Amino acid sequence: MLPPSAARFRLLLPLFARYRAPLLAGACCTVVYVGTFPLLAQVVGELIPAIGGGRFQEALRVIAVAMVIFLAQKLAQYGQDILLAGPSLRVTQALRQTVFARLQRLAFPALEKLASGDLAYRLTEDADRVGEVIYKTIHDSTPSALQLVVVLGYMAWLDRPLTGATLLLAPIMVGLVGWFGGKVRRAEERSQGQVSDLASLLAEAVGGLRLVRAFASEEWLQQRFAQQVDRHRRARFRAQELVARQHPVVGFLEATGILAILLLGAWRIHTDSLTTGQFSSYVVALLMLIDPISHLTSNYNEFQQGQASLLRLRALEREPLEPPDPPRPITLGKVRGELCLENVHFSHTPTQPLFQNLTLRIEPGQVVALVGASGAGKSTLFSLLLRFNIPQQGRILLDGKDLRHVRAAELRRQMALAPQDALLFSGTVAETIDFGRGHSPAAIRRAAQLANAEAFILAMGGYGARIEERTTNLSGGQRQRLAIARAVVGDPAVLLLDEATSALDAETEAAVQQGLKRAMAGRTVLVIAHRLATVQGVDRILVLERGVIVEQGTHQQLLSRAGRYEELCRQQLIHTG
Repeated sequence: MLPPSAARFRLLLPLFARYRAPLLAGACCTVVYVGTFPLLAQVVGELIPAIGGGRFQEALRVIAVAMVIFLAQKLAQYGQDILLAGPSLRVTQALRQTVFARLQRLAFPALEKLASGDLAYRLTEDADRVGEVIYKTIHDSTPSALQLVVVLGYMAWLDRPLTGATLLLAPIMVGLVGWFGGKVRRAEERSQGQVSDLASLLAEAVGGLRLVRAFASEEWLQQRFAQQVDRHRRARFRAQELVARQHPVVGFLEATGILAILLLGAWRIHTDSLTTGQFSSYVVALLMLIDPISHLTSNYNEFQQGQASLLRLRALEREPLEPPDPPRPITLGKVRGELCLENVHFSHTPTQPLFQNLTLRIEPGQVVALVGASGAGKSTLFSLLLRFNIPQQGRILLDGKDLRHVRAAELRRQMALAPQDALLFSGTVAETIDFGRGHSPAAIRRAAQLANAEAFILAMGGYGARIEERTTNLSGGQRQRLAIARAVVGDPAVLLLDEATSALDAETEAAVQQGLKRAMAGRTVLVIAHRLATVQGVDRILVLERGVIVEQGTHQQLLSRAGRYEELCRQQLIHTG
């Protein structure tokens, strides 16, 4: 017996429920298609003696009948293939969409450890391979298996001893196919792992070609690529080698079995236990077994490959999801922008606590800067405010309402992020600013004006102008201003800024700062500050070290204390006198 699918393909069956009509029609065509094989075997069994006996008229009549049966078979085969193709492709589409939907809900710590190239491979190549298995199972493997059953039944009706001898080969064939299939699946898992590594390297290489050339490291990258390609070649060759071994072994066994059956049939005719016409039909039926056996063998290998792909897709199911929405969420209503953290405890790992008893209050409309070394907790604080993570203890309140009791979508409409790395999706300028949220053209234009972006947008050709992939037709400052417009288009009450000007020249920075100043007006703003010169005019500065606020106050207040902030200013050559 073949082992059950470790990838649990049966769990995909509910996806077929909505396609009952085409599946039923396709199944009817399959029944007609499979039912023609014993009829053809019977007709050909009558044809051979008629030809051998020189009975031309009888041979002509049998050929005409055979043509009608053959035409019916091919029409049924076309109906089967075309009717079953749609559901299988739609199920593959649904599977891909389901996996992508889960990917969007993964917890950020889990998402960050997954390579982008590997994820892209899973959602493209792995999903396509699973789709091929689904399609071939429905339109090829199932009819082939039915053909085996029907033809074997006809052969048993013709002559049971011959059929019994034929069936002696079946356990050996199944055992060989299963043994080879298991080895092929393991080899495919290794091969697909190598392809994922290769895809990840390609993603890094394409994104970093400018840097590679700047350091004249092309040869180093070429060697890394060559090594990865060679590992993939060896893994792929191992899988293909196993398939190459299987074909001659199984083929030789098939040929030996057929010759043995022919010998036994000759002896049955010699002893008058079987007529020539019956044996001719039996041999034709026996030959009809070769094609479905070959298909099932090949499809089983592909099934093992598809199983490896489905296992990789299902691996995402084991990754943790982001915190769910509460069962009875509260609404925020009109948000003023007051933020309170009460005794917040949070750690990424149990052995490395970050925030312990963090307490903080930010008044509506205040501009607060977060400064400190890398790892101090600035970005983690943003993640907690956006509810990417939830504190293990304590509460975070927006206008007195606990963020854990608010739907994530509603919270994030009121708390917008403008990251330092302004990632923009390709599409029109209007689509980029709107970001799928359904804002009106007037709101999009107001946001662009606030961000000081409308002038260059109009110079590009207006809000319908296309932004190319990887924003190659935009400067750094233009990207930042579009990111700011994207953040403020929904008029959020709280703006989270990961300092947007740290990598810009002075002239471009001035344009972005002007946009920031307009966007920040009337909102509560938290700024992660990498350059302290940009936050000297904020309402309050928080100095964080390992999750603890060690100092807070205005720029002048902190300088007068000659503490950690003053030390950071001196390190950045900011005048402290």
